Amino acid sequence: MEPQASLHLEQPATVVRRHRQGFKYCWRWKSRYRGRPKIDPELRHLIQRVCQANALWGAPRVHGELIKLKLDLSEETVSKDMVRYPGPPSQTWRTFLHNHVKETVSLDFFTVPTATFKILFVFLVLNNDRRRIVHFNVAAQPTAEWTARQLVEASGFDENPQYLIRDRDAIYGERYRRQAEVLGIDEVVIARRSPWQNPYVEQVIGSIRRDCVEHVLVLGQRHLMRILSEHMNYYNSTRTHISLAKSSPEGRSIQMQDRGRIVSDRRVGGLHHEYCRIAA
Repeated sequence: MEPQASLHLEQPATVVRRHRQGFKYCWRWKSRYRGRPKIDPELRHLIQRVCQANALWGAPRVHGELIKLKLDLSEETVSKDMVRYPGPPSQTWRTFLHNHVKETVSLDFFTVPTATFKILFVFLVLNNDRRRIVHFNVAAQPTAEWTARQLVEASGFDENPQYLIRDRDAIYGERYRRQAEVLGIDEVVIARRSPWQNPYVEQVIGSIRRDCVEHVLVLGQRHLMRILSEHMNYYNSTRTHISLAKSSPEGRSIQMQDRGRIVSDRRVGGLHHEYCRIAA
C-alpha cells in the first residue's frame, strides 16, 4: 500500500519569518570573524628578541627597526607580539655594567713563591674596559709608599679613570689614599672577604697563574719580572679573550690573506704560540 502524500500549508507570515531567520544565519556565516592572518613564528621570535634586547623601546621603535629590515607587517602586529614587562622597563645588567666599566680600573696583589720558598708580591693594575694590564711590578716586601708610587707610575692611562676598585688590604694606607686623591681618582673599596666584587682583576690573576707562573720555577725577583713582562705583552697583544669577541685587549686584526704557509711564533718561552700566514 503506497503512503499517502501529505501537504502542509503554512501561513504567509510563517514563510516570511523563516526566510528572515535563514537570511540571518547566512549573513552571520558570511561575516564571521576570521582573525588576523598568523605571522611566521620566526618573525614573532624576532620581535620578542628585539624587545628583550631593547627594553626601553616601544612598539613604534621596534616597528621602525623591522621596516629597515624590509619586513612587511603593521605596528599593531608588533604591539600584539611584544614582550610585556610587569613593571617599568629595565636595561640588562650587561648593558649597565658595560656603560660604567669604561670609567673604572681595578688593582690587586698576588703572591708567587720562588725556588728557595721566598714569597714575591706582584702588584697589578687592570683596565676593566678592555681587560688590558696597564701596569705591574714585583716586590719582596711592598710598603704603602711603594704601592702609592706604583699608582703614580700606572697613571699614564689614555684617559685617567674616575673610579679605582680595590680590597681592604692594610697596605693601602694614608699615603696611598692621598696619592689617589691627588690623581683625581675615587676609590671604591669592596666588602671584606668578598673578592667576587672585584671580578675582573681576580679573573686575570687566575689566568696569569694558569697560563704562566704555575709552569715556571721562579729563581728570583728579576727572573719573575722578565717572565711576567713577556707574558703581559703576550696577554695584551696576542691572547684571545671570550669576553672581547675572541680578540685581544689591544686588538688583534684578522689576516686578510687566506693562502700561504702557516708559521708559529714562540711566546713566553714556548708556553704559548702566535700563528700567522706568510707568503709562499
